[in-house]
Amino acid sequence: MKSEASDEVLRQEVGGVDSSASKQADCQEVKMSKVKAGGSSKNNRDSAGRRLGVKLFGGEPVKNGQIIIRQVGSNKRPGVGTFMSKDFTIHAAKDGIVQFNKRRFKLFSGKTAPRTEVTVK
Repeated sequence: MKSEASDEVLRQEVGGVDSSASKQADCQEVKMSKVKAGGSSKNNRDSAGRRLGVKLFGGEPVKNGQIIIRQVGSNKRPGVGTFMSKDFTIHAAKDGIVQFNKRRFKLFSGKTAPRTEVTVK
């Protein structure tokens, strides 16, 4: 009896720490993950293709305004019967037949370089 009373007095002095509560704190379960860490990806964006290239080849009939070549930069140059739009697309300026010719064009530096000229006859 005396030990129970002294235990109770001690509990009150310490601040009411219950022995069952302290046992519960000692025996808490550590939960393990059920799924592996997936991580995150940063470089997973992509854009659609630009659909560049020759749309009408040499010898094919073309109508006024039709696209002949879609390109980046002025790799192929417009000739007679064609014009280049602001995104370097070469269009037909009149109805006719598409022709491709090799010509030397003068560069900004003064050199000449071989380029393909697109014409409509």
